[in-house]
Amino acid sequence: MATMKMADGTTVLRRNRPGTSAKDFCRWPDELFEEMDSTLAVQQYIQQQIRREPSNIDLILTPPDSQDEGVWKYEHLRQFCMELNGLAVRLQGECHPDTCTQMTATEQWIFLCAAHKTPKECPAIDYTRHTLDGAACLLNSNKYFPSRVSIKETSVAKLGSVCRRVYRIFSHAYFHHRTIFDEFENETYLCKRFTAFVTKYNLMSKDNLIVPILEEEGSGESDA
Repeated sequence: MATMKMADGTTVLRRNRPGTSAKDFCRWPDELFEEMDSTLAVQQYIQQQIRREPSNIDLILTPPDSQDEGVWKYEHLRQFCMELNGLAVRLQGECHPDTCTQMTATEQWIFLCAAHKTPKECPAIDYTRHTLDGAACLLNSNKYFPSRVSIKETSVAKLGSVCRRVYRIFSHAYFHHRTIFDEFENETYLCKRFTAFVTKYNLMSKDNLIVPILEEEGSGESDA
């Protein structure tokens, strides 16, 4: 069922046609990568692998044969940022400016927001919004990423700084909003996938990967 606003201000319920419910929108048939005839083929392929088995990180991060590595990394980072918006929405319920006045991860890490003319402290939820907005602006920039088929090395080099900033959203959620983090991670495996991704392509220092998500899996520890 869906709601529809009428001209007189009243709201009526409208029944969706069969096959148009939210759960049906992503139920398109799988395609071989070679058959994806589009400039968005890499994005389509990544999303297809996620939809097929979101917990299979190795499958999702394994590129098709002869795939350009720069484009592969770029498209994965775009996908991470899109999915991180889902975590940001959940955080809004309890990550308020008056309670999370800084972007922190434990008492040892305080992050400055780069969205301002001079980097400065921001409430954590504002930092999250600013960071995702800034990442979207860069990744959709015609100056740095005019093509989805080939990307210059100078532009690929910018992906590491985006990874470092968006990772802080995971770390804040893990250390300060653990229930929200765990619920989201159990559904999406996003932090685990992101950690494996930046490790595989050496996009972040291991010293900055402070969410022990791979270690927890390896040791068989249960969630706190």
